[in-house]
Amino acid sequence: MRSTAKVAIVTGAGAGVGRSTTFSLLRDGYSVVLAGRRKEPLESTFKKAGYEARTLICPTDVSDPDSVRTLFAQTMENYGRLDLLFNNAGISAPSVPLEEITCEQWKAVVDVNITGTFLCIQEAFKIMKEQNPRGGRIINNGSISAHVPRPFSSPYTATKHAITGLTRSTALEGRAHNIACGQIDIGNAATEMTAPMRDGIIQPNGETAVEPTMDVEHAANAVVHMAGLPLDANVLFMTVMATKMPFVGRG
Repeated sequence: MRSTAKVAIVTGAGAGVGRSTTFSLLRDGYSVVLAGRRKEPLESTFKKAGYEARTLICPTDVSDPDSVRTLFAQTMENYGRLDLLFNNAGISAPSVPLEEITCEQWKAVVDVNITGTFLCIQEAFKIMKEQNPRGGRIINNGSISAHVPRPFSSPYTATKHAITGLTRSTALEGRAHNIACGQIDIGNAATEMTAPMRDGIIQPNGETAVEPTMDVEHAANAVVHMAGLPLDANVLFMTVMATKMPFVGRG
């Protein structure tokens, strides 16, 4: 099958920002490939989206090169091109002092957040360089933690800082191939991950405080805006956040 709509891959599409972005892209007319480690959440996203004819489920472990290659091969087999990659898959380690993080916990976060993003970018480049029309767009999900950390978040914060460097390198190398790359840094979108904020989370001064959140759809719509630009324009970095969250002045 060859798609007449623009084609997007969303990693981490089973929940949170990935699920909401999938819905927004489908409403905007995209065909969307749903990638994630577990099939059941992807199937839930698929059913709730309501655009079965333009949606493909592809369970994927982004830290596994073979699994990533299969994801992109299935995308090409079903749709014939790739216009957008949203690198959204990510995990965090337990919220404990850095000296208590095990090597296995550190490596697990690095494997998904950095290596997984890199592997997906590699495969997207291979397709976007050769397809006709040539080019495409890659959007990496950074984080407020790409700027400043929360307490007890060293693996997650380190990987999100690394994503910023990878975004810049990808944008630079993509110029020659009409491939745009940008990064969205999202703060306190209301998802399963931020649910504890409603009860209060630890602050840099050691106190616990409830933090404001925003509807996750605002983040999803921001991704769609970035994706909708022509390839001669690019949002290199965007921060979208709950207005009153403690970001400016954090720490």
